[in-house]
Amino acid sequence: MEEKKEQIVYDDFQKVALKVGRVLTCERVPKSKKLIKMTVDVGEAEPRQILAGIGPYYTDQEMLGRRVVVVANLAPATLMGFESQGMLLAASTAAGQAVLVNVPEGVEPGASIS
Repeated sequence: MEEKKEQIVYDDFQKVALKVGRVLTCERVPKSKKLIKMTVDVGEAEPRQILAGIGPYYTDQEMLGRRVVVVANLAPATLMGFESQGMLLAASTAAGQAVLVNVPEGVEPGASIS
């Protein structure tokens, strides 16, 4: 059973910047079974480096060119020596598998999600 999260007010939700991103490069993080290091275009001057623990569920090839939902204003974090500048949104199946949120074709990188 999933832990119940504390309720938030609308103003708290408004603080989260969700943007469409497109994966430009993708590679496994050495010595990690889960982490994939990607460069992601989120409509800014430079792509971002984002690490995600989706390695058991997606191949590098499946990720290339994929449109993803990025939490764009999350403070950077260092994971296994690499800086991650965002987080990808994924759902968890009953079996514990991570499934990335799909973004339809035609929605360009940098588009805001509200």
